[in-house]
Amino acid sequence: MIKTEGIHHVSLAVVHLNEAKAFYGDILGFPEIERPPFDFPGAWYQVGFQQLHLIVCPEAETLRPSRKISSRDGHFAVRVLDYDHTLNYLREKGVPVLEKPNSKSGFAQIFCSDPDGNLIEFNVEQKKSR
Repeated sequence: MIKTEGIHHVSLAVVHLNEAKAFYGDILGFPEIERPPFDFPGAWYQVGFQQLHLIVCPEAETLRPSRKISSRDGHFAVRVLDYDHTLNYLREKGVPVLEKPNSKSGFAQIFCSDPDGNLIEFNVEQKKSR
């Protein structure tokens, strides 16, 4: 068995780095962190104890052909403190969302996509009153 400490980072392929940086840094507010001087463009962000690595790779096979939001497609999830605050904030920023406040998963979920179609889930433990 492999002994793990947790997930260190998630890497996502992007096409337009400036749009991706505006989304993750300006809209979502993830702090950008120092990135090694690779020979390809990208950006790194701190998300809690984990990192998000953006890699500019227009030929990546993981890029989705649409920005349709589906909870069943590949995504990464970020645990947030407040469902309603997160939902209202994303709406104020004009980010289209898919709401699943009563998901069978046991957590209330909000899904959205970044400018390149990568899917993101924001979740909290479900309130019993939902």
